[in-house]
Amino acid sequence: MLDYNFIGPEEGKLACHDFDIGRMSEPEDIIEQIVRLLGIRQDLKGKQILITAGSTREAIDPVRFISNRSSGKMGYAIAEAAHFRGANVTLISGPTQINPPSGVKVINIISAKEMHDAVMNNKDGQDIIIMAAAVADYRPSISFFQKLKKESETYNLELLKTPDILNELGMSKNGSLLVGFAAETENLEENAKEKLKKKNLDLIIANDASAFESDSSQVKIIDRTGNVESTPELPKLEIANKILDAVLRL
Repeated sequence: MLDYNFIGPEEGKLACHDFDIGRMSEPEDIIEQIVRLLGIRQDLKGKQILITAGSTREAIDPVRFISNRSSGKMGYAIAEAAHFRGANVTLISGPTQINPPSGVKVINIISAKEMHDAVMNNKDGQDIIIMAAAVADYRPSISFFQKLKKESETYNLELLKTPDILNELGMSKNGSLLVGFAAETENLEENAKEKLKKKNLDLIIANDASAFESDSSQVKIIDRTGNVESTPELPKLEIANKILDAVLRL
C-alpha cells in the first residue's frame, strides 16, 4: 500500500486576492519536512556555523587580478550539509559559479580584505567556524584605476601580505570550535599538523591541491589530539558530512 504525506496547503493571501487556505508552503518548510521524513540527522540543530568558501581576487587593475583555482565546491558542500543537519549557517563566499544552498545566509566578498572584515563582523556567537576558503596570501601593493598597457617587455609587481584571518581567529576563539584547511602539493600530513598547531586550530582538513575544481576529494581529517582519519575519494558532499561528524566528536 502506497504511503504519503501532505505538506500544506497554508492559510494566506491567494492568487485571486482572497485570504483562505490554499497557499503553497514555503520552500524552506517543504525541505524541512522532507529532511525529517527521510530521517536525515538533525544533530546540528540550533548550532550557529560560519563557513568561508571560494577564492579571493586581488586587483591589479580594473580587468586583471591575482587569484587561485579554488572553485568553492568544498565550502558550499559543507554549508549544504550543515544546513540539512539543522544548523543556522552563514556562508561568506568569494566569487564562484555555484548557486548557494537554500536556507543559508550568504555574504559575497571579492578580496582578502573584504573576507577578513566579513569574518570578523560575523564571528561572535558562532559555535563552529569552518575556514574552507582559499584566501590569497598576497595582494598587489598598488591597484591601478586604469587598465595597464603592454608597453614594456617586463613589469615588476610588488606584493604585500594579506591579513592572516585564520591566525587572528585562533588567537581569540571566544568559545568557537575552529576548523581550517590545508591544500598542499607535498608533505601533506606534516604541513597540515604544523598549521594546526601554529594557528591554534581544533581540526584541520588536509587535501592535495589537485582537488581544486573537482567534484570529489580525498582528505585527511586531523584533530587537535593528533588523531588522523583518512578518507577514500568521495563526492564533496560526503566529505562534508565526514568533516561535520569529526566536528561533533570534539
